[in-house]
Amino acid sequence: MMRVLRRIALACALLLPAAARAQEPVRLVAAGSLTASLGEVAQAFAAMPGGAPVVTRFGPSGLMREGIEAGAIPADVFFSASLDHAQRLERDGRTVAPAVIFVRNRLCLITRPGLTVPTGQVLDALLDSAVKLGTSTPRADPSGDYAWALFRRAELLRPGAQAALEAKALQLVGGPNSPTPPAGIGAVAWNFRAGRMDVFLGYCTSGALARAELPGIGVQDLPEALAVGADYGMALLSGRPEAVRLSLFALSPAGQAILARHGFAAVAAE
Repeated sequence: MMRVLRRIALACALLLPAAARAQEPVRLVAAGSLTASLGEVAQAFAAMPGGAPVVTRFGPSGLMREGIEAGAIPADVFFSASLDHAQRLERDGRTVAPAVIFVRNRLCLITRPGLTVPTGQVLDALLDSAVKLGTSTPRADPSGDYAWALFRRAELLRPGAQAALEAKALQLVGGPNSPTPPAGIGAVAWNFRAGRMDVFLGYCTSGALARAELPGIGVQDLPEALAVGADYGMALLSGRPEAVRLSLFALSPAGQAILARHGFAAVAAE
C-alpha cells in the first residue's frame, strides 16, 4: 500500500505545471557522504520536466541539523546519514511530512595502501596499539556514531574492547575542529596521505571514493559480529511544490537508481 501511495503522490507531484514553481531554487542540505550521489540526483531533477534548480550544501549531518535548528542553514529538504537527525527535526515540528529512510549504507574497514587485514583479524588490528585508528566524530557526524556502535559490538566479543577502542580512536573527520582537507580532496584519502591513520572505520561508499583518489586503499566488509548498517533519513522541511517533487524524486526508481550507482542500497522496492 505504501508503495502504491508513493507512486500516486510522485505522479501527481511531477505533473504539477512548471509555471507553479517559485523562481527560487530548492535548498538541499545533506550529509557529506552524499555529495556525489545527491549532486547527481539534483542535476537530474533540475533537467527533468517539472523539475527545478537546486542549490546544495553538504557537511556532517549533526552539524547540518544544528545549523538548520539555529536558522543558520536554510533548507527545504534535509538528507541525513542518520534517520535520527531527520526524526529530531520532525519531533521539533520543523517538518511538513514524516521523516523517512530514503537509502541505506554500511560501515566498512578502510585501510591505507600496503596494509592488509584478514577478515578474522579485524578486531585484533583495531585493538593493536601500533595501528592508528581513525573515525569520524560522534554526535557531529553519524559515521562516528556508527563506529561507536561497532565498539559496543566489540565489547560483546572481547570484554574491555569498547573502552580501549574509544580511547584510541582518532576523531579525524566530521567534527567542528577536525583537520580540513583542501577543496576537492576527500578527507579519508587526505588523512591517509598525511599518515594520520592506518585504518579508518567509515562508510563503504566513502571508501570507494577514497580508493579512486588514492589507489591501493583497501575497502572490506566487516565480519558479521561487528557489522553496522546505516539508515539514511530524509526530512521535508518545506511545503514548496518543487521541494516536494525533489523529495519524491529521490525516492523514485530513477532517483534510487542514481544512488545505487554510487554504492548505496536502494529502498524504492521495499
